[in-house]
Amino acid sequence: MKKFVIAAAASLAALVALPSIASAAPGFVTTNLNVRSGPGTQYPAVTVFPAGARVEVIGCTAGPGWCDVQGGGVRGWVSASYLDLAYDNSRVRAPSYVARIGIPTVTFSIGNYWDRHYRGQGFYRDRGRYEGRPVVVRPDRPGRPVIVQPDRPGRPGVGNPGRPDRVERREDRREFRQDAREDRREFRQERREDRREFRQERREDRQERREFRQF
Repeated sequence: MKKFVIAAAASLAALVALPSIASAAPGFVTTNLNVRSGPGTQYPAVTVFPAGARVEVIGCTAGPGWCDVQGGGVRGWVSASYLDLAYDNSRVRAPSYVARIGIPTVTFSIGNYWDRHYRGQGFYRDRGRYEGRPVVVRPDRPGRPVIVQPDRPGRPGVGNPGRPDRVERREDRREFRQDAREDRREFRQERREDRREFRQERREDRQERREFRQF
């Protein structure tokens, strides 16, 4: 009887896991892209997917701003702005087609997610640094979450009770500046891609007008 109960529980667990796998949709990254351990540039990078790499899209945050993907044995988060989806025998931009394709909206829990996927990573032991850090989204840049540094008045320093840990504060400032630089770099890359697409559309439009005049 005990073995039957255990087997039934295992079968139920497998069935619960099926929807997330079945809902995965094929996607392709459009540039060399950092895969983050959470939906934002403040989370550590896990690896880099090269441009054109195929991934399975598990779900995306509302917006969408970030998508939970899996590829090459790696699970992590990428910006939806640099993700194409397979739709109707073509590739389409993820932010405009996530809902149409039916990719589920997901939330992020650092404890559960990191426990499942990053126990062997070096940054796992610093998980506490990334828990509870507030993130806001700029209205003019919906795909760019930015970290808001929390007020830290009461953190005691080592050997100096009651004073902030200056070393850790410096590390946080360096990390924040690095995230800001990466955020600006990705934004410039997106603008360049948009301009290239616009120029390509103009060329195609001129070509169509020339062909029309020939008739």
